[in-house]
Amino acid sequence: MELKAHLMDEDQLDRSMARIAHEIIEKNNGVEDIVLVGIKRRGIPLSKMLANNIEKFEGKQVQVGQVDISLYRDDLTKVADEPKTSGCSIPCSVTDKIVILVDDVLFTGRTARAAIEAIFAEGRPRAIQLAVLIDRGHRELPIRPDYVGKNIPTSHNELVAVCLEEFDGKTGVDLYTITE
Repeated sequence: MELKAHLMDEDQLDRSMARIAHEIIEKNNGVEDIVLVGIKRRGIPLSKMLANNIEKFEGKQVQVGQVDISLYRDDLTKVADEPKTSGCSIPCSVTDKIVILVDDVLFTGRTARAAIEAIFAEGRPRAIQLAVLIDRGHRELPIRPDYVGKNIPTSHNELVAVCLEEFDGKTGVDLYTITE
């Protein structure tokens, strides 16, 4: 892989997450009944960033959970005849809540679809919204994010890498060209 561009540094990423938090508050007329659910792996710390921003702006805490969608994927080898529904760790019921799924990069839409399926296995939310740091296009399913940090048109031979301190020792977003 060859580095093509630095798309966001830490400050730009922080500003994008703060803007998304403001958009969530505005769209939902506050944060009552909001539950943030980070999609494993990088969506989890991003959902915590959003929760911290919301608390800073609104003075209210929102519930934060996580979902591992690996058993709900439709583009991987079948794991079992009946997928287990223990991929969610959410500290409250999702029934009649506004669940905001949080992920780092939206690409084909398959991860978001799998996360929606996992949420429905937990209960029936009033609404499900999607917040992503990067939307790179190339959807294969009719999935559209409600909140986007940055739209980055990409080609199929490019990779968007979101780096977060927890996993990578640095924070930012880079674009790579995949070389054969």
